[in-house]
Amino acid sequence: MKRIVIFASGSGSNAENLIKYFSKTKTASVVQVLTNNPQATVLERCKKLEISALSFNRVAFYKTDDVLNILKASKPDLIVLAGFLWKFPENILQEFSNKVINIHPALLPKYGGKGMYGMHVHEAVVANKELKTGITIHYVNENYDEGAIIFQDSCFVDTLDNANDVAKKIHDLEMKHFPIVVEKLLTEEHLK
Repeated sequence: MKRIVIFASGSGSNAENLIKYFSKTKTASVVQVLTNNPQATVLERCKKLEISALSFNRVAFYKTDDVLNILKASKPDLIVLAGFLWKFPENILQEFSNKVINIHPALLPKYGGKGMYGMHVHEAVVANKELKTGITIHYVNENYDEGAIIFQDSCFVDTLDNANDVAKKIHDLEMKHFPIVVEKLLTEEHLK
């Protein structure tokens, strides 16, 4: 069975969706969730779902190999960023080459880069009167939101939609597609 480690910074709805999805399959299981936010709701979700969860600080992530060593011990086949807001360090990307993916709440390359996350993205989409938006699942590299695109799906933005309306549409796309794309990646030859 394949092993997934999730990184999250906030509420953890995508993490919970992945944990529940893979608890019903023989493909993979979520073995651990890591967060940079000791107040993140994802920690409570993991407690209820009986999944190992740890928080770490900037020193552990960027200045030492502490987080890298945790990952090595967990032996993930795939590292999934689900609402994780920090730029991923090169030491982890090198150790887990082509095994780190992210979900972004826009159709990259539009609305990507530093500071473009969550409601910031949805507000920009509405302010720019976009006719459609969507999600992008992509590999993580050394730059924010610039890794190779794995999957995209879109939805229409109605003229009366506000940022909250757009957020709901994006959330629905994430819940529908993220687990399926992760499962497909785990069954492809390059991850075996």
